[in-house]
Amino acid sequence: MHALSNRPTLEALRHMQMGDIIALPAEHLALLQSDAREAADAAKRMQAWIESAIALRYQQRAIAARGMAGKDTGTVRFQDGSVEITAELSKKVEWDQEKLTRLADEIHAGGENPRDYLEITFKVPERAYTAWPERTRKAFEPARIVHAGCATYRLTLLNETAQRDGQHCAPIPGTQGGQ
Repeated sequence: MHALSNRPTLEALRHMQMGDIIALPAEHLALLQSDAREAADAAKRMQAWIESAIALRYQQRAIAARGMAGKDTGTVRFQDGSVEITAELSKKVEWDQEKLTRLADEIHAGGENPRDYLEITFKVPERAYTAWPERTRKAFEPARIVHAGCATYRLTLLNETAQRDGQHCAPIPGTQGGQ
């Protein structure tokens, strides 16, 4: 526990039962959430720094190994002392959608099925869908499947003025603030 704030540290939190964490005051949860985000951000920055050093150290050897293997992308392996380095360079292929559309039209005009050559995907931008007239939206509704994303919660400590001048919402019944 922090001596001044009497709240658990992130390290102490690792050893607490979920029920004990849930029972912490909301202010402690907000501070712990902030601490965890700061720690995660710091760890990401450190990982990026280390990954950059590794890339700078081995980039030229990876390029040479790919050249010897006769490839521009893919995976190569080489050693540095007792460490095996696996260098991966992924390939990202993009297709010009307008040209593919013309090719699909040409294939169709030639009497063949474009789906024998192309994977055809239809997408509807959600902003466009919500702006359409109701009649059009209703026609598309049976094809629209909505999946909920992952819920997130951000706890923000209110300063004294905000607490005094107005509630964001009424306290939740059955909780400390709403009894």
